[in-house]
Amino acid sequence: MMTKTNKTMPEISGSIDLPEDLYLDIYRRMMIIRAFEEKVYDVYSRGIMPGLAHLYTGMEAVAVGVCVNLRTSDNITSTHRGHGHLLAKGGDPKRMLAELLGKKSGYNKGKGGSMHIVDMSLGILGANGIVGGGLGIATGAALSAKMEKSDRISVAFFGDGALNEGLYYEVSNMAALWQLPIVYVMENNHYGEYTSTDRSTSGTGPGRAEAMGIPAISVDGNDVLAVYQAAQWAIERTRNGDGPSFVECKTYRWRGHHMGDQGDTYGYRKQEEVEKWKQKCPINRLKKYLTQVKGVPGLVLENIEKDVQEQIDEAVEFAKSEPFADPSEVYKDVYA
Repeated sequence: MMTKTNKTMPEISGSIDLPEDLYLDIYRRMMIIRAFEEKVYDVYSRGIMPGLAHLYTGMEAVAVGVCVNLRTSDNITSTHRGHGHLLAKGGDPKRMLAELLGKKSGYNKGKGGSMHIVDMSLGILGANGIVGGGLGIATGAALSAKMEKSDRISVAFFGDGALNEGLYYEVSNMAALWQLPIVYVMENNHYGEYTSTDRSTSGTGPGRAEAMGIPAISVDGNDVLAVYQAAQWAIERTRNGDGPSFVECKTYRWRGHHMGDQGDTYGYRKQEEVEKWKQKCPINRLKKYLTQVKGVPGLVLENIEKDVQEQIDEAVEFAKSEPFADPSEVYKDVYA
């Protein structure tokens, strides 16, 4: 039986005390996402990967800061920019790259591609090519957990563009009325495809959540420790039966909306803006904190970086060597 708590809103600080192995786990997860996405960009640029992908580069702190607080049994739903969430929750880079290359050993047997990776064993209910599409799935999973009297929670990652979708209001209204165990994590990277939030969105995400009676907090999404603290608060109160929570993470994607959008291709943002945000690199910020504040030797982090790069390189070779699915299987697995 879940018990009610009245945990107050946390004070977000730039310095928190965590076990060193947790700091290093956070750093490793962020490095895996960065290395994976940059390798995807390279593979696509060399014509090896079919289709498009929407890269998570620069936003690593959000996925990791949230997912490091979750249990394997907890559910997440993702977005079209979903590689980071899946890797942060424990997804296998080999199977992910195999899926991106259309190979039989991929998560969806090569049939789903970048935007539809699912791993039920890790509680990953899927990336989603529909803007806001994961909101209903995650809320439904939260309803299921409540009906089962489980302490499992759901996390729905969504972008600032999805905040303006009607589905958000429908599901958050239900979640608030029924006190469902779900955390809505809004990744505000300031652009819904090619349109800035200044031109598309009135008010704020936390303001809209609070209008529904959902406690909300907004944090620097490029500071993984700030995200960690906000997510810890939201997940704890939600798991303990206090209903839904809302976390806005203000961040920025370094790459274009998708592979075909190179920098300022469509004129909706300038390279100077991109470079300004790169100075706020979430990985560099954590590295500086660990070495200068926590006294972690730089060699320890460099060894993690080397190990991660080898892991991603091995994943590429694995994916390239795997066979494609037989064309005769095109209609298999279409229906549950």
